[in-house]
Amino acid sequence: MTPSSRGHFDRNEHVLVIGLGRSGRASVDVLRTRVGAVYATDEAPPAKLADALAELAAANVAFVPPDALGDVLPSITTAVLSPGIPMNGALVRRVQAANIPVLSEVEVAYRICRAPIVAVTGTKGKTTTTALTGALFRAAGRTVHVGGNIGNALIRETAAAAPEDWVVAEVSSFQLEAIRSFKPRVSLILNVTPDHLDRYFSMEEYAEAKFRIFANQGPGDTFVGNLDDPIVASAPGEDGNRIKARALWFSGEPRRQSTLYLRNGETIVYAPPTGDPRPVDVLRTGDIPLLGRHNVENVMGAVLIALAAGLPLDAIREGVRGFKPLGHRLEPVGEIDGVLYVDDSKATNPGSVIAAMRSFERPIVLIAGGKAKGTDFAEMGKVVSSRAKAVVLIGEDAGEIAAVVKRAAVERAGSMDEAVAKARALAAPGDVVLLSPGCASFDMFRSAEHRGETFADAVRALESRMAGAR
Repeated sequence: MTPSSRGHFDRNEHVLVIGLGRSGRASVDVLRTRVGAVYATDEAPPAKLADALAELAAANVAFVPPDALGDVLPSITTAVLSPGIPMNGALVRRVQAANIPVLSEVEVAYRICRAPIVAVTGTKGKTTTTALTGALFRAAGRTVHVGGNIGNALIRETAAAAPEDWVVAEVSSFQLEAIRSFKPRVSLILNVTPDHLDRYFSMEEYAEAKFRIFANQGPGDTFVGNLDDPIVASAPGEDGNRIKARALWFSGEPRRQSTLYLRNGETIVYAPPTGDPRPVDVLRTGDIPLLGRHNVENVMGAVLIALAAGLPLDAIREGVRGFKPLGHRLEPVGEIDGVLYVDDSKATNPGSVIAAMRSFERPIVLIAGGKAKGTDFAEMGKVVSSRAKAVVLIGEDAGEIAAVVKRAAVERAGSMDEAVAKARALAAPGDVVLLSPGCASFDMFRSAEHRGETFADAVRALESRMAGAR
């Protein structure tokens, strides 16, 4: 099979799946019924792989320990890489040295897909935007499959998609690293801000990974970009010709290149690039059921995708107004004695924390910290210092955040229960206690979701204690 061909994952293929996380296990499950043989490998200790190994055994799929790969590599035709496994790791290099093409799960999902794909990426906001885009297609009566980095493996969704359906995919920079022919009908980059610099050598390298989302697009495709983000706005390159697809841009105010923009900060306006040139009011920002200016940008990205796909404006308006906020993204979890408690546990980078803090016009007690990802907290420190009355820090890299907070009071906590208790003592009626960590969760929790659930449990326990004391 040539790397540029689409499909052809047939009985002639012998596939090695590298990594047994969620997407790796989904790749095994989908491909085992399509190809001649599937093998799986993972460098994690066997104790951590117990559930995955049980699934493989039940499916009659062989697990190959990394030190035994030499026995199967001569028969492998293609390897499928899970997004958590770095392309420059020793395991991948060993497979590549055997002249075996290594494809991301997203690439394989694309090759077996019969439906057009919308692909969404960005440092922050991509999950909300992906879910909202799916809601807009459903509001227009289209059958849509939503997957990728949003939580369910893309390959499962594309395997089930009919030619007349649509697939909406959230794709991370990790997933884009190993694409070859991945070519979405519509692509979107929301923003590119510092993140994952423990994996990338520089912001330039990180941005280049994001820019791969449009690398294979052509004149029949559409690229959607945020004109207000300087890195995204630079994507066309110095000669302006790097993006071969039709490019549509959105911005916070009318600009020469803008197809979608805000008028007076209050109304989203569409300026059709073809046909009747008269601007059309889409909806008012007050109709958006999501907190924060950053969510206005997310809505604008989703709306411009929907317009590029030919969805009717009435359905787009209905889809936005009826959209339900996702969990752990500026999600209110309780109000106690006039203090609002908000779970933004999915904010795992400084840019997301900055956006969250700018969503409130009331005093903030911030709970932050966790496992840093090589990012610089300096800009986040400035915003925290200017907008937070106090900060409660948790996790192994709490000291890095403490070092950049200059004016707000800073306290440390060893658990989420302690953090909520300290935040409650620091807050007054009318304040918000905001969990927006700016870090990964794995030093203390199983996932960002687990961290948010632990926060909500601590708030409910506090509410129960307060009620009992009255």
